[in-house]
Amino acid sequence: MIIILKDGTQKEFEKGMTVYEIAKSISERLAKEAVGGKFNGKVVELNTKIEEDGKLEILTFDDEEGKKIYWHTSSHILAQAVKRLFKDVKLAIGPAIDNGFYYDFDTDRPFTTEDFEAIEQEMNKIIKEDYKLERFVLPKDEAIKLMEEKGEPYKAELIEKIPEGEEISFYKQGEFTDLCAGPHLMSTGMVKTVKLLSVAGAYWKGDEKNKMLQRIYGISFPKKSMLDEYLHMLEEAKKRDHRKLGKELDLFSIHPEGPGFPFFHPKGMIIRNILEDFWRKEHIKHGYQEIKTPIILNEELWRRSGHWDHYKENMYFTEIDGETYAIKPMNCPGAMLVYKSTMHSYRDLPLRLCELGLVHRHELSGVLHGLMRVRSFTQDDAHLFMTPEQVEDEILGVINLVDYFYKIFGFEYFVELSTRPENSMGSDEDWELATNALISALNRVNLPYKVNEGDGAFYGPKIDFHLKDSIGRTWQCGTIQLDFQMPERFELEYIGPDGEKHRPIMLHRVIYGSIERFIGILTEHFAGAFPTWLAPVQVRVLPISDKHYAYAQNVYGRLLENDIRAELDDRNEKIGYKIREAQLQKIPYMLIVGDKEVEQGTVSLRSRKEGDLGAISLNEFIEKILKEIATKAL
Repeated sequence: MIIILKDGTQKEFEKGMTVYEIAKSISERLAKEAVGGKFNGKVVELNTKIEEDGKLEILTFDDEEGKKIYWHTSSHILAQAVKRLFKDVKLAIGPAIDNGFYYDFDTDRPFTTEDFEAIEQEMNKIIKEDYKLERFVLPKDEAIKLMEEKGEPYKAELIEKIPEGEEISFYKQGEFTDLCAGPHLMSTGMVKTVKLLSVAGAYWKGDEKNKMLQRIYGISFPKKSMLDEYLHMLEEAKKRDHRKLGKELDLFSIHPEGPGFPFFHPKGMIIRNILEDFWRKEHIKHGYQEIKTPIILNEELWRRSGHWDHYKENMYFTEIDGETYAIKPMNCPGAMLVYKSTMHSYRDLPLRLCELGLVHRHELSGVLHGLMRVRSFTQDDAHLFMTPEQVEDEILGVINLVDYFYKIFGFEYFVELSTRPENSMGSDEDWELATNALISALNRVNLPYKVNEGDGAFYGPKIDFHLKDSIGRTWQCGTIQLDFQMPERFELEYIGPDGEKHRPIMLHRVIYGSIERFIGILTEHFAGAFPTWLAPVQVRVLPISDKHYAYAQNVYGRLLENDIRAELDDRNEKIGYKIREAQLQKIPYMLIVGDKEVEQGTVSLRSRKEGDLGAISLNEFIEKILKEIATKAL
């Protein structure tokens, strides 16, 4: 058989060779690092026999699909260890996730720190015992009987829901058997190092009406050094937690009177206003016009837009004059009405309408998380209306604007193309046209992307931008969604060069995504030490004693005259204490004034990052900091 490898080379192998045997024939090292394969686009196990010509990619832990295989097997090892130690525990589900794996257990007693240590030891024992993972299939009635005999009601319930005729597979490792579609590693010994991270409550099937289970999260790696690096990153993330820093730096708070509804404090509002002002200036430069639409609109509008059928469970409702109104979860229908209020010519297009729109979405209390997951947030939305000929150029314009914004903040990013979901509206032809237009624009700027099957919006495919922060975590922020559906539903029109009415095509897009979440991401990215242009307080003036107050007041006044955000610390405290406190507040610059500075008409400059920088004239410092602010230096 002829096999085309990842690098495009073609090789001949005997029919019936396994993925592992093919990997070994290529290189001993590749076979050692291999965790699975991808044959003709399908992820398969290393012991899968290849019987026909096709494309084969050997997967290692470096591949996303490889990590999923590795972590899925690790979740089975976790379940086996728990069953050995706590025989009465019932198993629910245990998938691989973006960062590791988890398993849900039904148990009457909570897992403790001591339990974690015992479970980890048992997992390491199972790894050393190096059990083969043996796959077998059963008919539905036998599969249910097996799980009932093992006292696993959750597994039996899952099997009941599997459609007739669909294959039901299990994996056995030693004495342990689990219902699973796979794929898996060939043996438990291929997992090298594991760590359990946390335990949390999770409702069965995510439904709060069901029983609360205990979810144990874990991580595993092929090398101990990778685990050490990951645990260091987690410690760093704890220090950078925006909820902790938000409180320490007095940026925002969340109160029990409004769970999921953040309160911004004066310093948080400074950051917010800077981001919004920067956003407005750049959008005006790029031909956008700002609008504002109401946050409460009639039910009929949401039926027309499709949100009623596709998003109702996430919306809040109220009644006015006996009619149902919805608090908007998205800004798009309002933008449709603004467009529709005027008859447009093709000469008006593209029409770029942007809005900093406050939206409300119902999130379950268990998923609320600081500014990252809230019930009320402001989207930096824009809706672009265009002719078919303008679509690709408009997508390119948005891609370039997104790129400019992210570089300002020092973010690297990668791109995903999300295709049609199951719950969607519109014809196959429209979806194909929209998807191809996004692909064509990405190819024109040579922007690499990964396809995320079935994760598009209900009205159109989308490009998602994932930011990479300073400790390597990724955050999905910007998105571009191409929409043929809403212009149709709202009967939007423009007069073409032929004098006839035509339907415009529309782009939805955000760059920050949500102002609130973006502030949370920036806080963690910079660990609260915002660059000078973003810092709520840019300079703190520190007089050494009360006899230096008059001079310090003059320095402070000069800073304010130059629109530099400054504070004067005139408290009767030792200078070391004042410096330490300014450092803890992560203020970019401190200007210390004492006898020498008063006498020479200078200031002693101290940088948050570089420490003591010595004496400098006030004019020179003002020139230096204004340049840093103007260039948005990082």
